[in-house]
Amino acid sequence: MAITARAGDDWWRGAVIYQVYPRSFQDTDGDGIGDLRGITRRLPHIASLGVDAIWLSPFFTSPQADMGYDVSDYCDVDPMFGTLADFDDMLAEAHRLGLKVIIDQVISHTSDRHPWFGESRSSGTNAKADWYVWADPKPDGTAPNNWLSIFGGPAWEWDGVRRQYYLHNFLSSQPDLNFHNPEVQEAVLSTVRFWLDRGVDGFRLDTANFYFYDRLLRDNPPLVPDPDATSRDAPEVNPYGMQDHLYDKTQPENIDFLRRLRALLDEYGGRATVGEVGDGARSLQTVAAYTSGGDKLNMCYTFDLLGPEFTARHIRRCVENSVVAVKDGWICWAFSNHDVMRHVSRFALRESERERVAKLAISLLATLRGSICIYQGEELGLPEAELAFDELRDPYGIRFWPAFAGRDGCRTPMVWEKELTNAGFSTGIPWLPVRDEQRMLAVNAQEGVSESVLEHYRRTLAFRCLHAPLIDGDMAFLAFNQDVLAFTREGGGERLLFVFNLTREAQTVQLPVGMRVTQPLPMPGFAPLFADNTITLGELDVFCGRLR
Repeated sequence: MAITARAGDDWWRGAVIYQVYPRSFQDTDGDGIGDLRGITRRLPHIASLGVDAIWLSPFFTSPQADMGYDVSDYCDVDPMFGTLADFDDMLAEAHRLGLKVIIDQVISHTSDRHPWFGESRSSGTNAKADWYVWADPKPDGTAPNNWLSIFGGPAWEWDGVRRQYYLHNFLSSQPDLNFHNPEVQEAVLSTVRFWLDRGVDGFRLDTANFYFYDRLLRDNPPLVPDPDATSRDAPEVNPYGMQDHLYDKTQPENIDFLRRLRALLDEYGGRATVGEVGDGARSLQTVAAYTSGGDKLNMCYTFDLLGPEFTARHIRRCVENSVVAVKDGWICWAFSNHDVMRHVSRFALRESERERVAKLAISLLATLRGSICIYQGEELGLPEAELAFDELRDPYGIRFWPAFAGRDGCRTPMVWEKELTNAGFSTGIPWLPVRDEQRMLAVNAQEGVSESVLEHYRRTLAFRCLHAPLIDGDMAFLAFNQDVLAFTREGGGERLLFVFNLTREAQTVQLPVGMRVTQPLPMPGFAPLFADNTITLGELDVFCGRLR
């Protein structure tokens, strides 16, 4: 059974959330694509980790041009994933196991197959003519401004029927909704209410800062590079990152809509929102604006820890920046998700240290102040899968190949039984291949093996639940001459010290005068030396102790 971090309406504060990518989790009908019945079947595995909630990536009706992030019906399940009855069964089983259920809400844009867009594009005078972002061309026929699509090329697509351009921040088949229109807001909120009425516990808001655009359609200026920035809008190969996105997202009108959304959720009680904020160097300021005051989002996550750097300096800077910027809001931290290379492959310098890196990463994540997200398969230490071009399904990767391989490498199927076809994911041909190096790390190969990554995750998350400071206690960093990450967590009458060595060299740390460890509390899987207030850490090591 899951162990809920906190009961009541604020269950999300300090919660551990497990992300399920439905296409790749468990297939039960042999079509090579995961489904809702497969999620239900594997819920006991998720609950056994000791997490509090699951987050489901989109399972709505969709032509799947962007793997479900192009929705054509917000209030139904795509047949490839099952039915609404299957969703209800999954939700009931999750709740029986003590798991909250958060679903992805992709409302900044729809599919061009959505009936709303079909009506909107039919003329400039129909009832939904203003439901999407339409604009006239410049006199020379070119796009209204210089805005770019994250998936490559201009963010504007010409439509011959209306003889106008429409805005799309992603694929041209993902037109942006016009949130300046009150009718659009009402329609979107009604789809949220549909799932609230079915009993979901919260929503992960995809691209939560993309809902509004600048009415004047002003050009974005070029970006002045910031060497100290901890988050980027796009990989270096993508020209999207060359603009300062002042006008195509993160507009002030978004605040009032988020208040409306929060008011709706508050009608139901105990519901939560986690917003995805991609806003370059301004991400933390945006998170602060979206989570402050207790009347907007409950929490947000940024891309600060989703990059390649795994150093004491980087992590301290990210966390300290969040403390300064997000004073009365809440952060959700993650090292991996469905959009980035798996962190074992990002952080490990060589294959032989992947297991150690996997263990150290969850130990660190579990001790940060905030809620945390775990992406399916990271509890097995899965590395990124290497794919050939003809195996790619992600339009982002196909567009920027070979400079950027896209997101398929982190989306390959979950591995359950190493001896079965496709490691137990499917009896058919999987939509992405199952690599042997991942198969060997299957759940049944690690279950009950004391030193496995899987069992380390279970022990570490149990450790987190046992210590009140790790749920929502205060956090303060310590400075040492050594290259270590050191901080205290305090709350519920307990004060803990953590010292992380993220380097490949041993480190010896002398605690400051006046600081005394009354009891070493070995973190699962690590055994640093401690004597006379001196900590000796091996490479990729961590010390924990209770302070007086």
